[in-house]
Amino acid sequence: MDALYTAVATANGREGRAVSSDGRIDLPLAFPQALGGNGQGTNPEQLFAAGYAACFASAMGAIARQEKIDVKDASVTAEVGIGKDTDGGFALAVTLRVELPEHLDGEPGRTLLKKAHAYCPYSKATRGNIPVELVIE
Repeated sequence: MDALYTAVATANGREGRAVSSDGRIDLPLAFPQALGGNGQGTNPEQLFAAGYAACFASAMGAIARQEKIDVKDASVTAEVGIGKDTDGGFALAVTLRVELPEHLDGEPGRTLLKKAHAYCPYSKATRGNIPVELVIE
């Protein structure tokens, strides 16, 4: 693959900082309270959720433009869960909750989500690695 753009960020663990090379991201990191932390910063799961939601919404928009479908009122909420896996480590699971305009109720909406899931770079990266559930709200 020839990269069209490369994002660069540096972090020094779950309790430190995450900083992008251009300085636009400069965030304190902390374990969430649910994992025993103080919750006084963001965490990798939140950052992943924000990135996946934005990428999936963009993928939906690209497919919709190709098919001349109006999705200007659509939104995507990504829920990224972390839990113990069978090897004693941790694993992720994602639920993408998509709100679609009324004209995409039923099969048209499901078809759009399937096509966006096939097109989205985050979906491609996670496919076969972590469970991703698509939910139309």
